[in-house]
Amino acid sequence: MTSNMNEDLAEIVILSAIRTPIGALKGCLSALKAHQLGAVAIKGALAKLNGTILPDEINEVIMGQVLTANEGQNPARQAARNGGLPYLVPATTVNMACGSGLKAVILGAQAIRAGEAYIVVAGGQESMSQAPHCVSMRHAKKMGDTTLIDSMVHDGLIDAFNHIHMGITAENVAEARSVTRQEQDEFALQSQLKYERATSLGHFDTEIEPIIISTVKNLNDGAAAIILCSNRVAKLKQQIPLVRIVSWAQTGIDPLIMGLAPIKAIQEALRKANWSIDSVDLFELNEAYAAQTVAIIRELRIDSEKVNVNGGAIALGHPIGASGARILVTLIHTLKRTGLQRGCAALSIGGGMGIAICIEAC
Repeated sequence: MTSNMNEDLAEIVILSAIRTPIGALKGCLSALKAHQLGAVAIKGALAKLNGTILPDEINEVIMGQVLTANEGQNPARQAARNGGLPYLVPATTVNMACGSGLKAVILGAQAIRAGEAYIVVAGGQESMSQAPHCVSMRHAKKMGDTTLIDSMVHDGLIDAFNHIHMGITAENVAEARSVTRQEQDEFALQSQLKYERATSLGHFDTEIEPIIISTVKNLNDGAAAIILCSNRVAKLKQQIPLVRIVSWAQTGIDPLIMGLAPIKAIQEALRKANWSIDSVDLFELNEAYAAQTVAIIRELRIDSEKVNVNGGAIALGHPIGASGARILVTLIHTLKRTGLQRGCAALSIGGGMGIAICIEAC
């Protein structure tokens, strides 16, 4: 492209959004490494554009991934190459815990807005099944037993500041916001029922790039990829965008109640968009735990009928590095399927952070 990169770059749009199926821990996708899952998503996202954007026109690939032990150098780079992109396209792996996939998209949008890129592939990938057990042998013990460390738990599910499991932070939220066990059970049940209904009606068909496997089990391994660019580039390519990115925000909070962090992130993203809670048509809230999702809905006074209308992570699964991109992919396709306009996706993040993004159908 020979046009001025700084012209009309304020509006960022999404041209394609695809995810893989989500596999259970040690389930149907467990033989695949995260970068292999990411490659499927990247290849699928490009294929949806029917050759209007060529692989060598991509300026950068940014993929979120939390569990990178034993994955080899820079898994995003591996995903890009295996996804059909040439060596000339650089790639970066991002780790913002559960927010990694959405952070990757935001970094891509920022690169385009800054005039550093025209077209970016961003998303997330994770294979929790492939996370190894580790032993510290660099400085071997003189005597005594050595303990194996589960890298999935240690690097993905334990708060680094208080050394507690993420589940304990959910219990803290339930106690702090008086979310009862009955409310949590009811929310979890509704997530499952909404997911079953959405699946039976084919609501996920347009967002999933199939993976050929020998067996099929329940639905936490998975990946998602999104192709974004400026609206000007979309016009030059004669592409009708799926959505435009309106705003985003990220916030910090006490890690002991990290599940409440999306509240301020959503409020800040809505403030930047000049939207009210009631003006948002659909919310995708990552269901790391029922307690925190119930608390967020209650505190922000969100109409529960607008939240995770196809079910959430309780039903689908939560491949931590990919979930931020996964919920955005689902939100995009749900807006298009329903004809609704405004959507907001948000996640809590281990270590005490929240991240949110607002999008609008084109």
